[in-house]
Amino acid sequence: GAGRGVAPFGRARPPATIRYDEGLRMPNDTVASLIARAATRVPDAPAIVAPDAATLAYRDLAGEVARLAGWLRALGVAPGDRAAWVAPNGPHAALAFLGTTAACASAPLNPTLKEREYRIGLEDLRPRVLLLAGEQPEAAAAARALGIDAFELRARPDGLPGFALPEGGVDAGEARPDDIALVLHTSGTTARPKEVPLRQRNLCASARNVAATLRLSEADRALNMMPLFHIHGLVAGLLASISVGASVVGAPGFDPRRVREWIARLRPTWYSAVPTIHMAMRDVFEDAPPQGGFPFRFVRSSSSALPPPVTAALEALYGVPVIEAYGMTEAAHQIASNPLPPAMRKPGSVGLPAGPEIAVRDGEGRDAAEGVEGEVWIRGDTVSPGYHDNDAANAESYANGWFRTGDLGRFDADGYLFLTGRLKELVNRGGEKIAPAEIDNALLEHPGVAQAVCCAMPHPTLGEEVAAVVVLRPDAGDVTPRDLLAHCASRLAPCKRPRQILIVPELPKGATGNIAT
Repeated sequence: GAGRGVAPFGRARPPATIRYDEGLRMPNDTVASLIARAATRVPDAPAIVAPDAATLAYRDLAGEVARLAGWLRALGVAPGDRAAWVAPNGPHAALAFLGTTAACASAPLNPTLKEREYRIGLEDLRPRVLLLAGEQPEAAAAARALGIDAFELRARPDGLPGFALPEGGVDAGEARPDDIALVLHTSGTTARPKEVPLRQRNLCASARNVAATLRLSEADRALNMMPLFHIHGLVAGLLASISVGASVVGAPGFDPRRVREWIARLRPTWYSAVPTIHMAMRDVFEDAPPQGGFPFRFVRSSSSALPPPVTAALEALYGVPVIEAYGMTEAAHQIASNPLPPAMRKPGSVGLPAGPEIAVRDGEGRDAAEGVEGEVWIRGDTVSPGYHDNDAANAESYANGWFRTGDLGRFDADGYLFLTGRLKELVNRGGEKIAPAEIDNALLEHPGVAQAVCCAMPHPTLGEEVAAVVVLRPDAGDVTPRDLLAHCASRLAPCKRPRQILIVPELPKGATGNIAT
């Protein structure tokens, strides 16, 4: 690595509050203007590459987006309305997102939901219309029950990504930077999910931040395996590339049976994914690389912590740097990122601020000292204006222009951010607060462990005790819970060691590919 704190987006500052280099801040923009700019600059360059269909050039992408937006406007959809949509991952999901943002607020929904779940989501969103790419009977039934107009969009007959829309669209007009472009739900567990509205300028600023951090250019091609009903896939996987006129492979998701062929044939230069997909990629390729070798110049990880042993294994496998980043829906994705070489990367760190301003604060809202854990607060161009119709959540999460992420972290002397857990996920063992991520990482250092999740278990006197659930690697042999407990004893203080370890065949995963806890 290079010298202390060197990064392509500016020198690290004292860690109490770190600002992104002002030189990389972009003017207000809209999603439609990003597309139009690329279509003017590189009209014939590939924009959306479909693994099983023809490639859509930027000129054609701009036309498809304008047609869908104009058709929505002809239906009476106004800029302040919401258009919900359901599409399988891939090019048509990308077009549904881009076309709806050009006309109104786009509201993507997970295509694997059941009718009851769609009804809950649609009741919250109250969209003007629901668009269905192909047959989506569960979503269609929910729309009928709620009296929402649903329209099934058929694919273009010529094989190009796009929709066969009726004639009669009108000019959708120009979206404004402060218009709401996207509405997503936070991933809820016990509580009903919260609606996160993001403005056009929030999305564009975050896309530009990702592109600047990764030094993306027209020569790059992203393999987007992340779902397009989630901020990671929408911003890092799609919009960051569009912002520089690069191309995107619209994969139908991660498929271990096909990813080798996609890489060999389509030659992506990078991909961004959650740790579970990175671990699955490691398993697919650890015996043999794809035909022609790996075309990557880097790979990126975000949405949850990537254990350092996995980072090391991926870098050895691919022969390129793994760039760990930190993002969340409320920040339109990217918050911090490790820089590309030759700047310094730090295993276990999510890097330097790479978008909004970041502070680490104690329980009284004061800046924490270097190396001291506190809550991560953010503010800036990418941050949502606030949860929709939820005064209680806004009062809890927003303070004096700052958004309280609920994540715990610390800055080191170089200004690199290390996340240590979640405020609401700490194991409270008799007053001793224990971060699950530390136990996860210790377990993943065992050569036989593929995945590990630490959690709290009830204890009659301490209140909570540490437990863990583990998935073993196929070649792990006869590893037992006792072996793993002994492994932890050599790495963790007594209060942090799991009192119970359960070995299971697999861990449940949420819709975005992250482990569901």
